[in-house]
Amino acid sequence: MKKLPRGLRNNNPGNIRNSDATDWQGEVPANKKKDKSFEEFEDMAHGYRALIKLLQNYRRKYGCQTIADFISRWAPRTENNTPGYISRVCKEMQVPTSYVPDVDDKTTMCAFAAAISLVENGIPAVMADVEKGWALL
Repeated sequence: MKKLPRGLRNNNPGNIRNSDATDWQGEVPANKKKDKSFEEFEDMAHGYRALIKLLQNYRRKYGCQTIADFISRWAPRTENNTPGYISRVCKEMQVPTSYVPDVDDKTTMCAFAAAISLVENGIPAVMADVEKGWALL
């Protein structure tokens, strides 16, 4: 059987990096973590909650407006094919790169999180998990 992608094994569909500065709701305690580089969550819903929360903070704290702005911060060119990432997220969401998402809209943000998860993990998101993450906000 094929091994699940790292983000799914860690219940971290956005592949959020470990940070001592943030204690996430539903985060696996440090002494139980197996992955030194990426966050691990108790369940997928908490992983999606963190992903959505980060995107909301990108608007509120850093002024990200368009999908291109968000993904340029999420997946910087130093580590990613950012233009390709932006293109794939926009294709999945069926919006242009200039689209300005409403970060307080459930449907929009669940679609955004699902698209990021697909790019990060290569497997379509389970929308029930994404929506459970939204419900935890």
